[in-house]
Amino acid sequence: MVAPSNVERARNLRRARVRRWYMMQIPYFIVLAIVLVAGILVLVDRWRRGAFVFSGALALGAALRAFLPARRAGLLQVRSRPFDVAAMATLAAVVLWMAITIDPLGTR
Repeated sequence: MVAPSNVERARNLRRARVRRWYMMQIPYFIVLAIVLVAGILVLVDRWRRGAFVFSGALALGAALRAFLPARRAGLLQVRSRPFDVAAMATLAAVVLWMAITIDPLGTR
């Protein structure tokens, strides 16, 4: 049995680091996918539903940031945990409030 060379070890280590980075970003990718759905809803003239979905994505992001450890939060981690949670929860509440209170003017 031949031992792997340093080049092979470095390549395997690089692959493992890339896989680990993507695994850490799964919560962020989930929130990003929901934001994409909200954007599609807005583009097809369902702005109120899109705002609700966007608000839900922000609330989910706040909850994930609040309960996941820092090493698992990935790109949801921008500042300190209290700041991130407060910022996303506040934005979720504001977007939800706007979606509820603005007159639809005949749109859905």
